[in-house]
Amino acid sequence: MADPVVLRGVGSTPRPRLLYVEDEDAIAQMVVEVLSEHYRVDHFDNAEDALKSALKRPYDVMVIDRRLPGMDGTELVSRLRTAHINTPILLLTALGAVADRVDGLDGGANDYLVKPFDFDELQARLRALRRAFRTEGKRRYIGDWLYTPETRSLFSPTGFRVVLTDQENRLLELLSASPSHIFTREELLDGAFSRGESNSAVETYVHYIRSKTTRSLIETVRGKGYRLGDGE
Repeated sequence: MADPVVLRGVGSTPRPRLLYVEDEDAIAQMVVEVLSEHYRVDHFDNAEDALKSALKRPYDVMVIDRRLPGMDGTELVSRLRTAHINTPILLLTALGAVADRVDGLDGGANDYLVKPFDFDELQARLRALRRAFRTEGKRRYIGDWLYTPETRSLFSPTGFRVVLTDQENRLLELLSASPSHIFTREELLDGAFSRGESNSAVETYVHYIRSKTTRSLIETVRGKGYRLGDGE
């Protein structure tokens, strides 16, 4: 098992988190170095550990090698989709045959890149995937509430608009991206807050969002953390 390589961003807005699965050390080291300029990278050298991580925490994008020891990349992608994880996935493959590429896309990958690849193209593919994913996710429903992250707006069942602050929006966007996931306070701090914030910041902003909307918009899971509520 490889320990995840976690690289934090610096600044007011957390860098997007990327799951990278590659078993070849030399390639992995280069790719992690390049991607860490723009992402917080969790690197695993096998599909089993990567799957465990993806089931426990949300990712903004994933890069998965097709040929892995044990469970291969296409099976990992299929299992992620079966688990209702809709994060955009770029599949890396040394196999140039059309049938191999089709297998990966049919399994649930959003795009593929054939090895060897240019790092600029890798970055461009990831940017395109994230743009497409954000476009598809512009409108999110929380019960009868409509949430549009790009405008920092929530619309009540009666049509009343609630405007969120930047910090409130980052928190709710993270929760709504994985509505069934129970987030620990540490995960929310890591994914939606600037470095140096304490656990109390999570509770404070959960309270702010609830006070603007309804308490049921965010559910407290006793002893574990928070998840998106039903908005009823």
